[in-house]
Amino acid sequence: MPPPHNTLKPHALMQRYSLPRLLAHARRHHEDWQRAWRNPAPKDAYDTVIVGGGGHGLATAYYLAKEHGVTDVAVIERGYLGGGNTGRNTTIVRSNYLRDASTRLYDFALDLWRDLSREINFNVMFSARGVLNLGHTLQDMRDIERRVGANRLNGVDGEVLTTAEVQRLVPLMNCSPTSRYPVLGASWQPRGGVARHDAVAWGYARAADALGVDLLQQTEVVGIRVENGAVTGVETDLGFIAARRVACVVAGNSGVLARMAGLRLPIESRPLQALVSEPLKPCLDPVVMSAAVHCYISQSAKGDLVIGAGTDVYNGYGQRGSFPVLEHAVAAVCELFPAFSRVRMNRHWGGIVDICPDACPVIGPSPVRGLYFNCGWGTGGFKSTPGSGYVFADTIANERPHPLAAPFGLDRFASGALVDEHGAAAVAH
Repeated sequence: MPPPHNTLKPHALMQRYSLPRLLAHARRHHEDWQRAWRNPAPKDAYDTVIVGGGGHGLATAYYLAKEHGVTDVAVIERGYLGGGNTGRNTTIVRSNYLRDASTRLYDFALDLWRDLSREINFNVMFSARGVLNLGHTLQDMRDIERRVGANRLNGVDGEVLTTAEVQRLVPLMNCSPTSRYPVLGASWQPRGGVARHDAVAWGYARAADALGVDLLQQTEVVGIRVENGAVTGVETDLGFIAARRVACVVAGNSGVLARMAGLRLPIESRPLQALVSEPLKPCLDPVVMSAAVHCYISQSAKGDLVIGAGTDVYNGYGQRGSFPVLEHAVAAVCELFPAFSRVRMNRHWGGIVDICPDACPVIGPSPVRGLYFNCGWGTGGFKSTPGSGYVFADTIANERPHPLAAPFGLDRFASGALVDEHGAAAVAH
């Protein structure tokens, strides 16, 4: 019988666990790993084609298969799964919106977030650490009280905090009355928090694949074929794929796809920037957002500060954005947290957000029969991912809007029944 591990001499350990043996074991183990999802060749036709392999598109595919038994589905992604806005955001999850329609939709999504890891058997690292929306003026506090009151009427958790209560939650924050932007109070949603963006895409992808959905990466849609007012499929760089229904979930590129079908959507696409710092020891538990100072910040599980800025003032599809926006966000963070002024930035990026005139999404059918759009989420796309996928799948499967999606149809821009959330829910709409 071999001696206990801790009694082996160094040379014996080297013989027992030599580098070649370790590498051989690692290679053998890696070769036995099961792929997270298949890499199938495209079929000639599907019942439903979903264009866009981000969180919303993958969630839609998963719920189509699980809730409605529609498994003859292809998700077409021109890059890699989750490589667009899903992987280019600040991962904030909350539901404290002002208007009834948007509050109900986002709160439905928040309920799904809570059990999502168990639902798809993949740890999405959802952390309900709470979200603070700061007030710096008397008008800010009036708006906060109004929004918290509206939230409570809709059964959504929310509290109005005083300056002292904010300080207790975030000791590092500068709450001095002599600061440039004094903190007069905040709204507080304890159920809000953050999740791991990549894990959301990977988890939904694996779960959808297990139900028979084809995930087609590195495949670009270059055209949408329409005949007699109805969609018949999509043109890709690998050839034509026929489909009875086509659902477009491509965030900032929604207007581009709409033009392929001869449509014009009421949206604008702009870069939205964010950055992360070098890793720090845990120092910031809640998510902190400020409309007046215009920044939002949280600390990730690995220690870096995740900082979001506003959208650029111009329309565009660049994934970098302009330096003044980034500079303004960093200055705003230093106003609130002087202790962070010497922290170094690690990297920054930009996502392409699509914004409707009322800062609310489009979810539902288009004037082309069988063609559906899920877009216009602005900066609220990530937090809505499970709810968006669920109601969009229901809308597609039953060919009528889900009750939670009904207020967000394209027809509201003709009827005037807008869901005006612009400026009503702090920085991230």
